[in-house]
Amino acid sequence: MASNDAPVARPRPLSPHIGIYRWQWTMALSILHRLTGIALVIGTVAFGWWIIAAAAGGEHYATSQWFWGTWLGRIMLFGWTLCLFYHLCNGIRHLIWDAGGALALGPAKATGILALLAAVLLTVVAWVIAYGLL
Repeated sequence: MASNDAPVARPRPLSPHIGIYRWQWTMALSILHRLTGIALVIGTVAFGWWIIAAAAGGEHYATSQWFWGTWLGRIMLFGWTLCLFYHLCNGIRHLIWDAGGALALGPAKATGILALLAAVLLTVVAWVIAYGLL
């Protein structure tokens, strides 16, 4: 082999990324599970603020209660509740997968839709109970 006959460098394949795959229910719900986990951390910090405000005295607690009573505070609480129930339901779904169940494409999609519906239903029931509408 002569010195100018160097081997031709072929480009190495890139690792697959999100732009290559076609969106599927399981993919979207997995990403949503991660996002709700992040939202739960943020909501827990906000809950800590409320607890610290309650321990700090009346003025701080009143400020905290005022904020959670505003429309923005209520939307945040509703969203946190929805994230909590979705993360719970999808976590149960993952436990079923860990046990070897519902791994085929059809059952995986069905349990994903069930987790979403259960999260919405549980959120609505919790808010109805919390506001004493029953």
